This record gives sequence, C-alpha cells and structure tokens, in this order.
Amino acid sequence: MTRLHLGLCLALLLPVSALAAEAGRFADLNGNPGLRSASALVLDANGEVIYGKDTDTVRPIASITKLMTAMVILDAGLDLDEALTITRDDRDLIRLTGSRLDFGATLSRREMLLLALMSSENRAAHVLGRTYPGGLEAFVAAMNLKAEQLGMRNSQFADPAGLHGDNMSTARDLALMVQAAGGYPLITEASTTPGMTVHPYANRGPLNYNNTNRLLKNRNWQIGLSKTGYLDEAGRCLVMQAIIEGEPVSIVLLNSFGKLTPFGDSNRLRKWLLANS
Repeated sequence: MTRLHLGLCLALLLPVSALAAEAGRFADLNGNPGLRSASALVLDANGEVIYGKDTDTVRPIASITKLMTAMVILDAGLDLDEALTITRDDRDLIRLTGSRLDFGATLSRREMLLLALMSSENRAAHVLGRTYPGGLEAFVAAMNLKAEQLGMRNSQFADPAGLHGDNMSTARDLALMVQAAGGYPLITEASTTPGMTVHPYANRGPLNYNNTNRLLKNRNWQIGLSKTGYLDEAGRCLVMQAIIEGEPVSIVLLNSFGKLTPFGDSNRLRKWLLANS
C-alpha cells in the first residue's frame, strides 16, 4: 500500500434503521462545499454518493483504528466487567507517547473501551488487544479478518491503538467500517460521551477525561458516533455519525491540514448541504 501523508480523516455515518429520513434530500446539489481535504466522500442514508473526491487513495488512519479495535472486542463476547491492568507491555514503543494510565492502573474492560473511544487513550486500546485470547498477534489478525468481512479491500491493521503507520485505509473503506461500528450501541454511547471520571488507582484520586471531538459541544450538530485521531503521517482525524436537516449522512474527509480543519470542513459541509436542502 502507498504511504501518503494524511493531514485529516473525518467520517460521519448514521445507521439508517433508527431514522426516517427523506430519501434523496441532498440529490442534485449545486456548487462545491469548498472542503480543504484532499479526499472526500459524502454518502446519503442509502449509501449513495452525494459528493466524492479521491475516495480510493490509501492513507494512514491513526486512531480511527480504535473503532475496529472496539468491534473486535465486542464481537469476541469478552467479559466487559473483567479488571484489566496496565503493564510495561502497554508502553508506546512506536511513538513514545505518554499516558495518564500508569503501570498498575486497573479498570474494567468496559472502562478501557470507553476511554479508548472517547478520549483516544492509547494504553487503554493496547491493553484491550493484549488481553485478547491469543494475545496481540491474534487480535491484529482478528482486526484484519473483520476488515475483510466488511469488504474493506484496501485496508490493513497493525495495532489496536492506531499508533503504527501501517494502519491504512481509504475513504470508501472507512465508510464501511464506521457504518458497521454504528451498529454497536456501546460504541455509539462511548464515542459520544462528553466526559467521564475513572478510578484506576487504589491510593490516588480519580482521573477526568473529556471527549476529543469539540463538535459534540456544538448545538448545531446531532452526532451519533464520533472518533478522533492524530499521527504525524495521519494528521488530525475525526469520524462521526450525524444527522443534517433530518438526513443521515456519511462523510469521509482525508488529508487536510491544521488542528481545526476537520471541524471547519465539517461546518462547511453542513452549510453546503443546508443550502441545497
């Protein structure tokens, strides 16, 4: 797969079954949304393309990966109340990033999943993969098998946190993955929770975490699923499920630059759709 710099990835998708949307509301749109992303894909509730641009270029996807991690964990039917403990094996030896979850931090599998999705906590994602039956190697194999089952033919996964540059996909494949993730109530709940407090230590105070998607605080947005991510290669990434003007839309934006560009592109897209509704 070709390695390309990714400045941003943003995907929005909402399950159709839960919503009664007017079919074709955003058909025959005029003009251009003026998105600053090199790749863009916007789908309606039926999976029809509303807007597309460079949708099949393979790019790093950073912590978008954690949606796949969560699905594999939930598919395995593992005990979500089981206590998992962070060890030295959960260190980030790829990017050398830190974490507020020190060695010895203990939380339930459910809480680790919540932190991985809501605040993109890398050690939480890694311990989920490490404690999978068969260990990390078996977990990564399960991730790639799940991708194959979803029809993600131009994607590959290399670690549960998304820290490895070999976590790669396309805008078109990401739409499939986010659509599948939207079918897991715990994923939608966790990824749109504004914040949470956890108690991972017996002899220390609690830790407070916030959701990394600032659009959850924007009253103009109805968001049903969200995931952010960042790597040097991947840039800033954001995936969401949302409703615009009563219509579920799926959007994938890749390779934009700037910390606020994903949110700016989201608002530009929303404005364009509203203007054509």
